[in-house]
Amino acid sequence: MEITIYNRTNEDVQAYQALFEQIGAAAEKQLHLSETCEISVTFVRSAAIHKINRDYRGIDRPTDVISFAINDSPDLIDDGEKDLGDLFININYARRQAKEYGHSLKREVCFLFTHGLLHCLGYDHMKPEDEKVMFALQEKILDPIVPRDDQ
Repeated sequence: MEITIYNRTNEDVQAYQALFEQIGAAAEKQLHLSETCEISVTFVRSAAIHKINRDYRGIDRPTDVISFAINDSPDLIDDGEKDLGDLFININYARRQAKEYGHSLKREVCFLFTHGLLHCLGYDHMKPEDEKVMFALQEKILDPIVPRDDQ
């Protein structure tokens, strides 16, 4: 999986490139994806993601991660699909949530990437049965790479 990172913060986020690539490879293996998939990740702060959330989703508040999927159903993603979409990760929320959940910033950022990636692959958690599937996949993909107890 080709992952392009854009940084719209003053944080050093390049260390996430290798972790995101490991997560992408695990997702490809778990979900039998084409290795030609690509996704972009933009790190932003709360004010920027608030504007994106308001303008594109009609929700007037910041959030932790926003996914813009090219296709919104796993059934629509075929072997020829290359571009999965774009993710925006709010580094401010990631830091706060890491503290709240008692794990590392690395774990939280990688969780948000995994969560957003699955959204770009058509997974959702609006219904309890869908949430169960998506959250199980998140754990299966992420936990071997960045365990919950990672500090």
